[in-house]
Amino acid sequence: MKVVETKNAPGAIGPYSQAFVTNGFVITSGQIPVNPETGEIPAGIEAQAAQSCKNVGAILEAAGSGYDKVVKTTCFLADMADFAAFNAVYAEYFTSKPARSCVAAKDLPKGVLCEIEAIAEA
Repeated sequence: MKVVETKNAPGAIGPYSQAFVTNGFVITSGQIPVNPETGEIPAGIEAQAAQSCKNVGAILEAAGSGYDKVVKTTCFLADMADFAAFNAVYAEYFTSKPARSCVAAKDLPKGVLCEIEAIAEA
């Protein structure tokens, strides 16, 4: 197993890694919409979805993978009323349409509106 770490995505805020590469796959931790350069969280579901996608992409790139190699994502929303807006942004990044689960979570870290984790081919 190889630990993936990049400064182009937010550092872990707990006892976990950004991702691992193992058995030909990249498995990311959930990525919330924290801007890795400023530490700030943008306002609104569209901006937060875009930042979460960018954070996943940065980790995939650091692992030698990319959006086109993602086979599965799990998405968490603070409010299912944001589902359509989230999907519109998500579709811009995950164009290969990987398998996906999307669920509402009562609370997400730092009070964010969304979180995305991914499994991709290395």
